Amino acid sequence: MRKTLLPLALLLAALCSCNREQVPGTTDLSGSYPDPNLSHDQIVLGEKLEDPYAIQNITKALEKLYPTKAGREDITPTDLYVRFLPTTDEEVETLVSLGVHLTDHPLDYRIVVEGDWYHDPSIDDEDITWQYAVVPHDFVFPEGIVHELLDECYIAENDMVTRGDGIDWEAVERESYILTGNGDMISPETKAASYSPAGRITVVDPDFAGGKPVGVSGVRVSCNSFVKFAHCYTDRDGYYQMSKKFSAKPRYRLVFKNSMKFSIGMNLILVPASVSTLGKGSPEGLSYTVTGTSEDKIFRRCAVNNAAYDFFSRCGEDDLNIKTPPNDTRLWIFKSLGKSAAPMLHHGAVVENGVVNTFLKGYGTLLKCFLPDIIIGTKESESFADIYATTVHELSHASHYSQVGNSYWEKYIYFILMSSISSSSASYGSAGDKDAGYCEVGEMWAYFMESKLFKDRYGGSMPEFGTAWWFYPQIFRYLYERGFTCSEIYAALKGESVSRETLQAALTALYPDRQALIEQVFERYR
Repeated sequence: MRKTLLPLALLLAALCSCNREQVPGTTDLSGSYPDPNLSHDQIVLGEKLEDPYAIQNITKALEKLYPTKAGREDITPTDLYVRFLPTTDEEVETLVSLGVHLTDHPLDYRIVVEGDWYHDPSIDDEDITWQYAVVPHDFVFPEGIVHELLDECYIAENDMVTRGDGIDWEAVERESYILTGNGDMISPETKAASYSPAGRITVVDPDFAGGKPVGVSGVRVSCNSFVKFAHCYTDRDGYYQMSKKFSAKPRYRLVFKNSMKFSIGMNLILVPASVSTLGKGSPEGLSYTVTGTSEDKIFRRCAVNNAAYDFFSRCGEDDLNIKTPPNDTRLWIFKSLGKSAAPMLHHGAVVENGVVNTFLKGYGTLLKCFLPDIIIGTKESESFADIYATTVHELSHASHYSQVGNSYWEKYIYFILMSSISSSSASYGSAGDKDAGYCEVGEMWAYFMESKLFKDRYGGSMPEFGTAWWFYPQIFRYLYERGFTCSEIYAALKGESVSRETLQAALTALYPDRQALIEQVFERYR
């Protein structure tokens, strides 16, 4: 819902924001994409093509190659090519929960110009466009969601029946491409063979690992040729291996729905997970390196992805030992914003606050469509390091949210919202304002974690993010440098820790043997 929700999201991001300092860095993010025929804007479709996987076409190919066996071979659909027209985020989530992989453009059209998204011209710009999918032949369609059957298909690898008839179904598939006029799509190296695509997706952070490419971690790689899809996740180092085989050159895309259970949205249209196209590649696989001179959408997405993957993976007992942000945390990236936020809307915070709904002048209902949990503003970000620092800061808030829940978070976010609109320069109000303690505790934690994780990644001395504000992340840094672990500090971020005084009391109750140290640091930064 672009026209209606985008201004709302921008308003919300401007109001519920953390006014962070910028990390020094000079990487240019404005580079152009190296392939002139590949864009990250809207897909341009050409003519409709004959689907080689449509059951009537597979049947013709079988008859051509095995005329004596075709009549005895009962080919029944393995899959259905369909399209859905969901009207709400809830309907989209219902389909996703049923294992449906949604694509916003038809799969049986020639693509004249590649892109990241498509909106059907017959659908109003303010509505969700048609979503195309391939589902099992026995799929039970959920009631109430508009759908259309486009084709019955046969994909041999999806046929669970064991065939002992000596038929080479890969050859049948290739023949069907030829008979439907799509023979030019078959890769020369696969004239007599098929391959399971494999490769590596990497990104360059000039300030990390000596500037060498590192893996884009846990991102979903999707490839398809017509209705034949394969999906998998990259490992920590960016390597992937598909389970299905292809003869034709598949189209490759990065789907920013991570194996760590978070997603990166905001694609120009509002979708739960953004898509970055990589274009067509060999059926043997495609490897790709994203750099600071790549198209900036894919660079920003990869930077946020790796920062979030790093944060989620470090939350475990063997490392930071803190709660992860909630499953299905949604991050939105806004290039035009210089501020970031963790309103946790998708998980229920703020939306039900009557005062906030009143302030937003009746937009409360619309807020329930494609809600973000975290908003990453990259207007002031000049490097991967900038984006990394911003992302781990906001995810530290999300981890805090996992411990305290919605009632705490609504007061925290509401305080920041009201502070933002009452001041043209600051986002954090002042220490004497009502409920300022929620902000004080939350920002102390997020700025401390941002500084620590930034140092862990980039080395050098620990930065002093947030130390210019009226609250004191220095308190947590002081405790950390004198033996407290991040987990021990995190344990004190309870629902009752709503001010500096209650935070000190929580730390003292948890660690009475270190009471003198706790009193010393709180007195020092008073």
